[in-house]
Amino acid sequence: MAPTEILARQHFESFIANFAQLGINIGLLTGSDCRKFPSKISPHTHTAISRSQLLKWVANGEIPILIGTQTLIQKTVRWKRLGFVIIDEQHRFGVMQRKRLVAQGRSAAQSAVPHLLSMTATPIPRTLALTLYGDLDLTLLDELPPGRRAVITKIATEKTRLETYEKIKGELKAGRQCYIICPRIDLPDLTKATALITKSAKAEFERLRRDIFPQFHLGLLHGKLGTEDKEEVMRDFVAGKINILVATSVVEVGMNVPNATIILIEGAERFGLAQLHQLRGRVARSSEQAYCYLLTTDSTNTPRLRYLESTKDGFALAEYDLTLRGAGALAGNKQWGLSDIGMEAIKNLKMVEAARLEARRLITENSELTNYPRLRARLATLTGRDIHFE
Repeated sequence: MAPTEILARQHFESFIANFAQLGINIGLLTGSDCRKFPSKISPHTHTAISRSQLLKWVANGEIPILIGTQTLIQKTVRWKRLGFVIIDEQHRFGVMQRKRLVAQGRSAAQSAVPHLLSMTATPIPRTLALTLYGDLDLTLLDELPPGRRAVITKIATEKTRLETYEKIKGELKAGRQCYIICPRIDLPDLTKATALITKSAKAEFERLRRDIFPQFHLGLLHGKLGTEDKEEVMRDFVAGKINILVATSVVEVGMNVPNATIILIEGAERFGLAQLHQLRGRVARSSEQAYCYLLTTDSTNTPRLRYLESTKDGFALAEYDLTLRGAGALAGNKQWGLSDIGMEAIKNLKMVEAARLEARRLITENSELTNYPRLRARLATLTGRDIHFE
C-alpha cells in the first residue's frame, strides 16, 4: 500500500521488472486505475481490466501480488489468504488505516495475522522510534547506497536567486534535470501581507518558462491535476522530455528520477524539517553530485534551515525539530507544543531502554499482571479497543 497513485504505479512497474520471469499475476488497484500483469495479448505488458474482475481474482487467489493506494482497505477488497503486508511511506497513513489493512488478513478461513513490513524515510527521534516500535524488529538504513554522494545543501535568498538560476542552467546544459518546488498551487490572497512572498506553482511555472528558462522544456505537477495529466507529466519527466519540473510537495514521495540532480525549494521556511529532508532526497538518486537550494525570505527561520544545510542525518534532524517545536503529549492528540511528562521522559534514551527491559520482565513473569493491580487497571482503560502495535 502506497500513499499516492504515482508511487503505487512505480511499485507496480518495479514488481513487474523483478517478478516477470516467475510468471505470477500482479495487480494494481487505485482510485482511478485497475491493471493486471501479464496481459492476455502479451506476456511482457500489463493491461487495464474492470474493478470487479480484479477483485474477483484477488479474492480467489489468482492474483497473489496486489499493489495499490488506500483503495486496498475498502470493504470490497477480499483476500483468499493474506500473508504479507508492505506499507510504504508509512507516515502518510493514519494508524487506523494501517491497522485495517493488516486486519483484513483475518477472516473466517484465516485467523493468523499477516507478516508486516512498514517502511518510512521520514525520520523520527531515536527514543520515539524505540518506544513506538519496540515490539517490532527495527532496521535502520543510515548509509548511502554504494557510489552515492551526499546532497550539497545551501540556503539561497533573493540576493542569490539569479546565481542559483545560473547553477540550475549549468546542470541542465550538462544533461541533468531539475525540480522547483513551490508551497502553493494557486496565487495566494494578495490582501494579506505575508502572502506576497509566497510562490505558487502555476504562476511560477509561467514566469520561469517565459522569463528565466525559455530555452528549456518545463512541466507542471500538482494535486489538482487529473490522474491522466499527472501520469503524462511524470512519464515525460522520467523520459527526459521535461528539463525542469515545477511542482508542489506532491513530489515529496514516489519520485525516482536518477537524472534529476538539483532541486530548488521556494519558501523553504514554510516546510517542516522532515518534509524538507524528504524533498532533498528526490535528487539523491544517482552517483552524480546533487544539490538542494533552500530559498527563503524569512530570516527568523534561518537557524532551522542552517541546521538542515549542515546535517544529513535524518535522526539528528528529527531530534533537533523535537526540541524546536515541542513534543506535545504522549497520550493524546496533541503532537506539538509543551510536552507532558511522558514525552519529556522518552527524550532520555537510557530511561526508555530501562523501561522496555522492565516491561518485558513484568510480562514474562506475570503476563496477566495480577501482581500489579494498578498497571492492570490502567491497561484495562486502553484495551477497550484493539491496539495496532506498529
